[in-house]
Amino acid sequence: MASTGSGFWSFGSEDGSGDPENPSTARAWCQVAQKFTGGIGNKLCALLYGDAEKPMETSGSEKETQGSADKKTVCTCNQKPCSCPKTDLNYACLHSTDLLPACNGEVATLSFLQDVMDILLQYVVKSFDRSTKVIDFHYPNELLQEHNWELADQPQTLEEILSNCRTTLKYAIKTGHPRYFNQLSTGLDMVGLAADWLTSTANTNMFTYEIAPVFVLLEYVTLRKMREIIGWPGGSGDGIFSPGGAISNMYAMLIARFKMFPEVKEKGMAAIPRLVAFTSEHSHFSVKKGAAALGIGTDSVILIKCDERGKMIPSDLERRIVEAKQKGFVPFLVSATAGTTVYGAFDPLLAIADICKKYKIWMHVDAAWGGGLLMSRKHKWKLNGVERANSVTWNPHKMMGVPLQCSALLVREEVGCSSFQFYSFRIFPPYIYHRWCKWKLGDGCRQNWVCSFTGDKALQCGRHVDVFKLWLMWRAKGTIGFEAQIDKCLELAEYLYNLIKNREGYEMVFDGKPQHTNVCFWYIPPSLRHLEDNEERMSRLLKVAPVIKARMMEYGTTMVSYQPLGDKVNFFRMVISNPAATHQDIDFLIEEIERLGQDL
Repeated sequence: MASTGSGFWSFGSEDGSGDPENPSTARAWCQVAQKFTGGIGNKLCALLYGDAEKPMETSGSEKETQGSADKKTVCTCNQKPCSCPKTDLNYACLHSTDLLPACNGEVATLSFLQDVMDILLQYVVKSFDRSTKVIDFHYPNELLQEHNWELADQPQTLEEILSNCRTTLKYAIKTGHPRYFNQLSTGLDMVGLAADWLTSTANTNMFTYEIAPVFVLLEYVTLRKMREIIGWPGGSGDGIFSPGGAISNMYAMLIARFKMFPEVKEKGMAAIPRLVAFTSEHSHFSVKKGAAALGIGTDSVILIKCDERGKMIPSDLERRIVEAKQKGFVPFLVSATAGTTVYGAFDPLLAIADICKKYKIWMHVDAAWGGGLLMSRKHKWKLNGVERANSVTWNPHKMMGVPLQCSALLVREEVGCSSFQFYSFRIFPPYIYHRWCKWKLGDGCRQNWVCSFTGDKALQCGRHVDVFKLWLMWRAKGTIGFEAQIDKCLELAEYLYNLIKNREGYEMVFDGKPQHTNVCFWYIPPSLRHLEDNEERMSRLLKVAPVIKARMMEYGTTMVSYQPLGDKVNFFRMVISNPAATHQDIDFLIEEIERLGQDL
């Protein structure tokens, strides 16, 4: 089998003894795998080390019949262990009703879940195998015609369910593939994946300590650690994990509004003056979306000019604040950005903090993309001043590689046991509240309940357990592990910049090496290289990146994003957050762009 990528299965030795291609190492690894995973370990070893042929991609019809020929020899009696004759377990004759909690469903359940695990583990291995495609692309009408996705009144057999799982993963984008660069969140962390499996198995809700005691405590511990890293003394303040950075940014707006006008909670927007918020013209669209959702209105979000590198200009911010006040508007929030989506720019937080202090405005920092750099001693200076913010959005599912979703809103100020965030949402539903107060009387009851009931700290009541992935990865890597991972991604971005800045056929969108892993550039095909920089050249250039991207999708070899910005026509925006990527993968991307765009 081809190598699955640099260091993926490495045991850390340099003499070859740790190489899984080495037969002795392979045997040792398999012994461990078999001990802990049973049949799964046997199958995975066969896949990795050639004891059986590597499974080939099969057609849908072949996979439909695959399970019927694969019968499991199991016992169906109630005695364990037993010595009775074995019978065949045939998935073609079994349905979900034969699994737990069905009576005597243990054997069928374990067998079925082991087969599901086989499918998942094979997909994990393929995700890191550079000889596999990033995507097996099909147009929507093709997928609809080639497979039956419709829901029916009658149940499918377990054999068909396993086939559905295989088909779904066959056409999934391998976001963990070392050559997938399309989004800000990429990579596939094994410990994070294990944590996700665990939380799905636990299947609980984050709204009270009563039903999620360990997870609620881990959220408290993890958020406190993140606040410490931001620079708030002792990790003071509060926070919560939300469904994503857009929601975290909206929460910051809601808290800032409540801080200035607490009566808005009961009386609504009609009871308060016209509010305005400020953010850079390169900021994330979620700031305007949050204003729309909260009834503030998108016209009340004032966009501040940026310099050529995409950073907010403080003098323009102050000018627009003064203008708004003269018109009778009330400035209530400035949303600075630490790591813009396209350029990866970091706004000058110290200067913005001075302005916010001068005009008594809530300072929020959207560090969804750039917050991970706080883990790096080499790069955290780019967020100097973040400790002066009133609130911060930080998405560990981006630069830190935590599986989606994992986004935190962190708030500096606290009131008693909680922050203004809590009081801006608090409703005290009695059907949850009374349970806690029956457990403990006196003053301690209320305080313990407030600290432990997280359901009233968010617009949603029920919340998914997002913290465990981050917490378990942090335990596995340590802060230094995240630091090494982030430093590597930034080094790869600098490598790409140095590779193309003077290479024929490439033009940088802005001068100077990038602050983050965003590398923005145009590929100029040979037919355009000698044209004057005029409207005709621009009209032809804007079509280049979309065509190359479409060809990438069809070949399935790699994926990278593109977009226009302002007066700049479509350019490639390369971002790196996958720790599996190497210099060779960056080289491959450039060679692929040139191969696919030479004839344009």
